[in-house]
This record gives sequence, C-alpha cells and structure tokens, in this order.
Amino acid sequence: MTTFLFKTEPGDYSWDDMLRDKRTAWTGVSNAAAQMHMRTARQGDQVLFYHTGSDKRIVGLAKVVKGAYPDPERPGMTAAGHTKFVLVDISPVADATTDDATLAAIKADERFADFALVKQSRLSAMAVPPKLDRALRKLAGLPNG
Repeated sequence: MTTFLFKTEPGDYSWDDMLRDKRTAWTGVSNAAAQMHMRTARQGDQVLFYHTGSDKRIVGLAKVVKGAYPDPERPGMTAAGHTKFVLVDISPVADATTDDATLAAIKADERFADFALVKQSRLSAMAVPPKLDRALRKLAGLPNG
C-alpha cells in the first residue's frame, strides 16, 4: 500500500467538503509530476489530505476508493501514449487529531529535508516514503496504515 499527500486550497475543496461528500473525484491536477504520482494510485492506497493557503497543514486521512482513471473532462494522450490527465476517487477515513502537522513544523524537522512537500512546493500530489508516512501520521494524530 502506498500513501500519497494531496494538497488542496480549502476555499476550493476542504476537508469539511470531503466529510460532507463522503467521496470525491480528485480533479484539477495538471502538473505532469503530480499526474505521474496520481497514475500510480490504486484502490486501498491512503492519502494525507493537506490544506494549502493560510492553513498549511495535514487535516485528515483519506483512502483511494477508485484507482487512476482517465479524466473525462480533459481527454488526450501523452507523447508516450498514456492518458494525459487522470483522476482518482477518494473517501475520508479519519480527522487529524492534532494541529501539529504544519508546513512550518515539517520544514523544521530535518527528516523531511528531501520530501517533495518541502523541496517541490508547487507539487499538488506526491507519494510519501514509508518512513516519512509514519512520522507525518504521528505528527497529525492519524492512524497508521
């Protein structure tokens, strides 16, 4: 099982929206590197749900309920013959029980120095290495995968 971190502007789609909707297609990801990560998402994988903007913290845990599939709103193929844009469907699992998994706290911890959240600030979807996954879940007060 892989854990991902998906970033969202809470004014566009928040954790509260996720809890209300119970399931959503993760849309709007255009960056090629973020799309590469989303292509690898499989049913059962987990997602650290991260608010950007003024909040800048992990606010919840979701699970992938439908792995990567073509975005019907944005058809097209890459030069390598892959679907250019994919979506994944996610559902909420748990609320973060602390407010401690902030970007500032993550940046201050040397364990995360090479993590994509720190090094590639514009990346909106990324895989989380297992060792960092455990540390982030602990910081956010989320259950282990």
